[in-house]
Amino acid sequence: MKHFPIFVALEGRRVVLSGGGDAALAKLRLLMKTQAHLTVFAPRPAPEIVAWSAEGRLALRRRAMAPGDALCAVLFYAADEDPAEDARTVALARADGAMTNIVDNLADSQFITPAIVDRDPVTVAIGTEGAAPVLARKIKADIEAMLPASLGALARAARAFRARAEALPMGRARRAFWSGFFLRSGPAALEQDASADLDALLSRDLSKHLAARPGAGHVTFAVLTSDEAALLPRRTRRVLHEADLVLHDAAVPAQILDLARREARFGPLPGAAAPLISAAAKGLHVICLMQAAPDAQMLAACRQAGLPLQLIPGAPAHAHANLVPA
Repeated sequence: MKHFPIFVALEGRRVVLSGGGDAALAKLRLLMKTQAHLTVFAPRPAPEIVAWSAEGRLALRRRAMAPGDALCAVLFYAADEDPAEDARTVALARADGAMTNIVDNLADSQFITPAIVDRDPVTVAIGTEGAAPVLARKIKADIEAMLPASLGALARAARAFRARAEALPMGRARRAFWSGFFLRSGPAALEQDASADLDALLSRDLSKHLAARPGAGHVTFAVLTSDEAALLPRRTRRVLHEADLVLHDAAVPAQILDLARREARFGPLPGAAAPLISAAAKGLHVICLMQAAPDAQMLAACRQAGLPLQLIPGAPAHAHANLVPA
């Protein structure tokens, strides 16, 4: 990974761009979706840039950049479509302390702008290290087709409600609350009524979760039949995204472990059921990634302790006995 993906806070901060042609227009259409203070330097700006300036959407300076013009800017875009002028303005911007990007010049840029799927405030960024922009656009189109327009409304409601949701203990209880809203109650409410009161819905959901008794944890045994992350069953991926504790064989590759939540804890597979029983008693969701069927004695001990068990296929038929289907 040559470029580390981050989201830069731009609200109320300065972004400067040099250029007035097609490259500048393309960047400005994206930058105007942010809450940055935009300044454009262009001796001959396109009519659209002039119109945006008249509307107060950016500040236009009808001249070439000079030293000090990028002071206090967090980002700078060189979009003059002239290598010599781009090199000159980038040198000025770097001297002023700004991070710089030269449009269509990956090698000399300090950052790159990804393809973006915008479901404000949900933003999906897609990058290919500049190697395949066409592929990035294809992925963007696929993701846009997957994500409903209502996603933004759900995220905005959640942002306004987040402080109240802190009444739930951090961790599994809070994740269950938000998962229920984003995956079930929220989309269902908007499907019935696009103007549904999501704040009232969240309040009702929160009351139910606060009144619910803490649930016991459970254990998932996932038998791996391949070292390729792309070949993992969908159920294994889903559990990895949710699990609190990931226990695994030493041979499980990093590309599979990387699919787990960043907050999850990791450890080696135990030789007995006691650690699994102890973790589940604390309310944790445990996934055991293994390359062979779980030991029959371990299964029996977990069942005797009353643990809810789930098996994701790969074990012989006898190991499926008394397990809840995945």
